[in-house]
Amino acid sequence: MQQCVGRSVRAPSSRAVAPKVAGARVSRRVCRIYASAVATKTVKIGTRGSPLALAQAYMTRDLLKKSFPELSEEGALEIVIIKTTGDKILNQPLADIGGKGLFTKEIDDALLSGKIDIAVHSMKDVPTYLPEGTILPCNLPREDVRDVFISPVAKDLSELPAGAIVGSASLRRQAQILAKYPHLKVENFRGNVQTRLRKLNEGACSATLLALAGLKRLDMTEHITKTLSIDEMLPAVSQGAIGIACRTDDGASRNLLAALNHEETRIAVVCERAFLTALDGSCRTPIAGYAHKGADGKLHFSGLVATPDGKQIMRTSRVVPFTEADAIKAGEEAGKELKATGPKELFMY
Repeated sequence: MQQCVGRSVRAPSSRAVAPKVAGARVSRRVCRIYASAVATKTVKIGTRGSPLALAQAYMTRDLLKKSFPELSEEGALEIVIIKTTGDKILNQPLADIGGKGLFTKEIDDALLSGKIDIAVHSMKDVPTYLPEGTILPCNLPREDVRDVFISPVAKDLSELPAGAIVGSASLRRQAQILAKYPHLKVENFRGNVQTRLRKLNEGACSATLLALAGLKRLDMTEHITKTLSIDEMLPAVSQGAIGIACRTDDGASRNLLAALNHEETRIAVVCERAFLTALDGSCRTPIAGYAHKGADGKLHFSGLVATPDGKQIMRTSRVVPFTEADAIKAGEEAGKELKATGPKELFMY
């Protein structure tokens, strides 16, 4: 089922091919000039329907208008809400119903069929493979990658009593929590941010962990009890990053997305996803990875893989030049290292 909301804006025809700029990426100025010079059509932005997904779609819409003022004309930059399988099945762990691809498949199908022109994703939901005929050339500037602790009864995980329930659907969070606090229980806790907070307040659990990025985008940071450091809780691969996909042969959409891309974020995400690909872990394998540009200008990467009970955790790190080639190599080598040296049971889940 699809639903359309928002305003329409004019954009270049997907049949047009932008002029090439020798030796450099098409600049924002060139994209803008080109966009106003060609035939126009409605650009349809595909997204999931959760409040967070919509906030990210609206952010994309607003950035397009800012980068291309001519796209602010009345008419419809159309936001198309697509309900995914992952949105429909909320009473089972993701690992039991097929993993993260469940949040993207229906959107990918809509993109390939031409029902939408670009697709806005939370990057941590995007599988390491992309459907043939699609590319993901754009990452928006990354939000804070840290997790937050939320509880009406404690100020920190360390204050929770033995047997207290922490609600989380994330195996990554579960493993890291149990590694430090084996006396706690972690139970499946799914739904959008608002649903999880409601369940928490109704007493379904004593605490939960959420991504700070989502709360900031929803303007709901008042619910935070404590922000966890990277050392306390290593983030999910691509956490805090928004990715925008389009069809490979859609030159007009590619030109629009080139103006929005934040290259520093893209390179960090490329590193993390290379790590995930090299590990080839299943959706039942707790994996965390974080790359960023350090004060020294280099790419710093930290990664881990664990058993769901947190009893075994393997860690690795890299510091390399901040280039795409080095980022990919660092991620691949880090993943291969953990897969080669870690116990086989880490990859049997």
